[in-house]
Amino acid sequence: MNSYDVAVIGSGPGGYVAALRCAQLGMKTAIIEKYNTLGGTCLNVGCIPSKALLDSSHHYEDAISHFKEHGIDIPGEIKVNLKQMIARKQGVVEQTTSGIDFLMNKNKIDVYHGMGSFKDATHIEIKGEKNEEIEAKKIIIATGSKPSSLPFIEIDKEKIITSTEALKLKEIPKHLIIIGGGVIGLELGQVYSRLGAEVSVIEYMDRIIPTMDGGLSKELQRSLKKRGMKFFTSHKVKEVTRKGDTVTVKADDKKGKEVSFEGDYCLVSVGRRPYTEGLNLDKAGVKLNDRGQVEVNDHLQTNVSNIYAIGDVIKGAMLAHKAEEEGVLVAESLAGQKPHIDYNLIPGVVYTWPEVAAVGKTEEQLKEAGVKYKTGQFPMRALGRARASMDIDGFVKILADAETDEVLGVHMIGARTADLISEAVTAMEFRASAEDISRMSHAHPTYAEAVKEAALAATDDRALHV
Repeated sequence: MNSYDVAVIGSGPGGYVAALRCAQLGMKTAIIEKYNTLGGTCLNVGCIPSKALLDSSHHYEDAISHFKEHGIDIPGEIKVNLKQMIARKQGVVEQTTSGIDFLMNKNKIDVYHGMGSFKDATHIEIKGEKNEEIEAKKIIIATGSKPSSLPFIEIDKEKIITSTEALKLKEIPKHLIIIGGGVIGLELGQVYSRLGAEVSVIEYMDRIIPTMDGGLSKELQRSLKKRGMKFFTSHKVKEVTRKGDTVTVKADDKKGKEVSFEGDYCLVSVGRRPYTEGLNLDKAGVKLNDRGQVEVNDHLQTNVSNIYAIGDVIKGAMLAHKAEEEGVLVAESLAGQKPHIDYNLIPGVVYTWPEVAAVGKTEEQLKEAGVKYKTGQFPMRALGRARASMDIDGFVKILADAETDEVLGVHMIGARTADLISEAVTAMEFRASAEDISRMSHAHPTYAEAVKEAALAATDDRALHV
C-alpha cells in the first residue's frame, strides 16, 4: 500500500491546485479523480468549454452584425458549422486538461483514476480499472458540485438538459427555454441566441443574476434583450414535460396566472449542489450540514482533524478561483504557515457580452447593513476606447464609505470587465480609498479609464468625461 503525506480527492481547480501547492511545499502527494481526465467540472464541462463557445459565437455575431460597419465585406452566406465549433471547444478542453497532467508529472504527484472513498479517516479505497487502497496522513476533499434540478423535473439529457449537455448539442435549438437567470443559464443562452436560436429565460426572482448588484441586473437584461433574448422574471416554474421533440414548461407569473412555453430544448440551470456521493464520509466520521455541504471551520478543517474540505463541496460561492484560494490555504496551513482568505474580496464574473464583474458589497447589502456610502458611476459609452470597438453598453460603479472614502464595492458591466475587476480587488485588498484610485494614472485609451472616472465621481462627484 502506498503512503502519502497528503491525498486529494477530486482534481478540479481546488483539488489540483491544492495538490500542486502541497508538492511545492515538500509533501508527498497523491490526487484521485473518478473521471479519465483531470480538471474537474471547470476544465471539462464548465468554465473552459463555455468560454470557448462564447468566444466562437461572439466571432460569428461580429461577422454577421458588425463586420459591414467596420468596412469588412464577406461575399456569400456566413454559416455556422456547429460540429466544428464543438470540436474546437473540445480541443481547447483537451489541451487544458493535458496541461494539468504535465503539472502533476512535473511536481511528482501520483495520480489515481477511479472512485475514491473513505475506508476510515486515513485510508482511501480507489475503484477504477484496478482496485487500490492508499494511506494518507492528511486528506483534502475537493469533489466539487453537480447541476441541481427541481423535484418535478426529469432531466433526460436529450431535450431536457443541464449545462453539461448544452455544451455538446448536435444542432442549434429553434427555441431554447432556460429555467434560471443566473450565470450559467445566461452564458449558454447567449451562445445559442447568437447562433440563431430563440431564447427565453424564466427566472423565479424579480431580476436576473439576483445575487449581484441590482444595477448590473438591470443593465445586463437591457443589453441582452436588445440582442434578442427574452426574459420572464418573477415566474415560478411548476411543470416541465416532453412530448416527442417538444418540451412544454408551465409557470405561474407574478400575478399567479399560468403561462406556458413551448420549445425544442429546455436547459435547467437552477444552480449546483455539493457532490459527496460515494465518498463514504460516515466511515471517516465526517459531518455534513443540512445543505449537504461538508462542515468546516475557519481553517477548512472538518470535524475529523486530519481531513479538510475545499471548493464547491463546502459553504460559500461556487467559484473555481475561490476553490483555488482554499486549496492553497489548506496546503500552506499543513506546512505550518499562516495563510488568509478575505471572502469579501473574491470577485464574481458573468462572461456574457457585455461582461459583468463585481467585488465587495452591493448597494442592497450596504443599505440592509445601514452603512452610509457614496456612489460614483461612469458610463462605458463616454470612453473613446469603447466607441472605437463599438462596445458602449455598461458602466463602472464604485461604492465608497461616506466618511472614510474606503472602497466598499465595485460593480462593472461592459467590455473586458472580467479582466478589469482585478484592479478593484487589488485596490480593496490594500484598503484603497476612491481618491487613491482616482489619482492613479490609467492608460488612454482603455476600458480601465472607466474605473478611474468612477473613482473620481465617488470621491467628489468630479468625473472628467461626462
